[in-house]
Amino acid sequence: MDNSAQAPYFLYILKSAVVARYYVGISTNPHRRLEYHNGFEKGFTSCYRPWRIVYTKAYSSKVEAHVAEKTVKERKRSRMIERLIGGGAI
Repeated sequence: MDNSAQAPYFLYILKSAVVARYYVGISTNPHRRLEYHNGFEKGFTSCYRPWRIVYTKAYSSKVEAHVAEKTVKERKRSRMIERLIGGGAI
């Protein structure tokens, strides 16, 4: 199977417009996920709408994106997220 045409996976970070909350996820289409979080999703993100994308980074595989997501979530979240948004590295 040729994976060269596979869409990249993105690590994305959303920020709530109403409270100091972030949401970290992965997707092949972060803008479609933003629409979902702002409109249809009934879980954690529904309580803090509206959301906006404050960070994205492309990875060549789902595994790489998932490792990056896990790294962000395991560390001191807000400090790590604000460093990433400011241009820092994971």
